[in-house]
Amino acid sequence: MSDSLWGLCEESRVSASSRRNLIGGALAAAIVAWAGRSALAQLTVGKTHRKPLITIFLRGAMDGLTALAPIGDDDYFKNRPTIKVTNALKLDGFFGLHPALGALHSLYLEGNLAPLHAVGSLDQSRSHFEAMAVMERGAASDPATIPSGWVARYLMALPDDNPSPLRGVAFNTIMPDILRGATSAMAINELSDLKLNATPSLRGALEGLYAHGKDAAAIAGRETLEVLTVLEKLDPKRYVPGGGAKYPESNLGNGLRQTAMLLKAGVGVETACLDRGGWDTHVGQNTPYLAQQLQDVGDSLGAFTKDLGAQLDDVTIVVMTEFGRRVAENSGLGTDHGRASAWFVVGGSVKGGKVYARWPGLKDEQLEAPGDLKVTLDYRDVLTEVAAGQIGREKAAALFPSAPGKLPGLFGPA
Repeated sequence: MSDSLWGLCEESRVSASSRRNLIGGALAAAIVAWAGRSALAQLTVGKTHRKPLITIFLRGAMDGLTALAPIGDDDYFKNRPTIKVTNALKLDGFFGLHPALGALHSLYLEGNLAPLHAVGSLDQSRSHFEAMAVMERGAASDPATIPSGWVARYLMALPDDNPSPLRGVAFNTIMPDILRGATSAMAINELSDLKLNATPSLRGALEGLYAHGKDAAAIAGRETLEVLTVLEKLDPKRYVPGGGAKYPESNLGNGLRQTAMLLKAGVGVETACLDRGGWDTHVGQNTPYLAQQLQDVGDSLGAFTKDLGAQLDDVTIVVMTEFGRRVAENSGLGTDHGRASAWFVVGGSVKGGKVYARWPGLKDEQLEAPGDLKVTLDYRDVLTEVAAGQIGREKAAALFPSAPGKLPGLFGPA
């Protein structure tokens, strides 16, 4: 990481807002200790007018040649005589979406979806663990060179005026690497866990205790009680999504439903990180399994965007995967670990309705040994452009040291 970015991170850690967060966290912990311990032990509330960033990591190496099939390339059909996509939803005449991604096709036609192909990193290991670590930390090829997650650094690069530790939320049992090092983030499974079982008399006493005063403790106390009041009204079981949206009954669907609730509640969320596993399809890509996986992603995103409605204009969603699959099908009618894959960027401000790809071709001489789709779009350039909309080009580039700097032009001229 560059010296300027480390300096930025260090300055953020010792800022007045960070010190106030520490006071607020300690105070919230004390309140919880009095009223019954819960996951709110470090919560304070903050409001932000910045555009939230949502990341969805498809762990296990999604087959981009199935999700976003190059139907205009004859060599695609030659390499995949059995598992090829023959009924793709046409996009630009060359690429087509898997039919299970009908919800994404609608977003594409509306101009809110930008598919990208031949995306990847410089990592050559073809190891899930290594490749995911590279992308979550924003590294070139060695994750050990950068100790923090790129989303954590992104939060640090934003203006230091949002005191909420809910700035970053991961719907996970543990904090993922992508948020490693963030001081204002938490990993949760269910919003229903974020509640405080206080008696009315205790709540009244606390409100009276912190009703006045301009010191950090009094302000943090009021903020803690405010977030308690807001979050206690968020009941995922009773939540009615907007626009008639219907989320799939899956982990991803549930996570995006709760993300929408948080964004609508205005509790200072600036980024949410979600996962969807199960993409390591070494066998049986001709079975319904992969289609069901894609269906869940498409329907979950379709419901989320419909639920947000006009608020989608202020949200950017990145769907990423660590690498793709081998171009040729194997004897088990699946695909082995490969290199480049397909990504998706969704949002009201994205220049959607077109596929972003520097297509390398699928002839034998065009592939990367031992038979993989070449990476022609560095993932760091995609994320640099996504981040630049909120923190500017210079700070965004500092998140990803030594990136090529060939932005795809997702939000305007590259």
